[in-house]
Amino acid sequence: MKVDVLNIQGEKTGRQVELPDAIFGIEPNQHVLWLAVRQYLANQRQGTHKAKERNEVAGSTRKLKRQKGTGTARFGDIKNPLFRGGGRVFGPRPRSYSFKLNKKVKRLARKSALSAKMAEGAVLVVEDFTFEAPKTKAMVEVLQHLELQGKKVLWVVPGVDKHLYLSARNLPKVEIMRAQDLHTYAVLNADKLVISEQSIEKIVETFADKPKAESAA
Repeated sequence: MKVDVLNIQGEKTGRQVELPDAIFGIEPNQHVLWLAVRQYLANQRQGTHKAKERNEVAGSTRKLKRQKGTGTARFGDIKNPLFRGGGRVFGPRPRSYSFKLNKKVKRLARKSALSAKMAEGAVLVVEDFTFEAPKTKAMVEVLQHLELQGKKVLWVVPGVDKHLYLSARNLPKVEIMRAQDLHTYAVLNADKLVISEQSIEKIVETFADKPKAESAA
């Protein structure tokens, strides 16, 4: 499919670029999208939660009262979980929430996310540009020209652009990301996806299906 290329004033340049249907025009796989988002959010969890259990609580180990003859329940020491300040039964322990997804599944999820944004009309292609110096005001003006003010914007660039990154750093709803670093959650979380013209080639190189190696005769 062909998409118009815009300049930073929000005007059409008269040129069009080809976005491959294999990446931007597939039927989104909802289950794979769910798996990829779930994996990303799980990987953000530190898993450092910890509660002291009975053998870790500081306190006397003296038996509180005799075992029989009191007419009430039997008790051990003061660290019993039934008492205030006692240990916790089956408390949380440090653990990792991360889990593995196959490369093909993650690639399909990214292509599904890009295709979903394309179907929503939330993808813009902008000609490559840079700032002479970091300036947030200049970035705000670009967003205004593109009618993106107040929206969550994911700006995809072909490589590291320090001036562009620093110009957008103080804008809470704007994120600058290299094409090869795109992931499913970032794409789905954005209201608009702005792709620099040279980034398209990087996206194709990163997310296109790899040809199968020919088997030896």
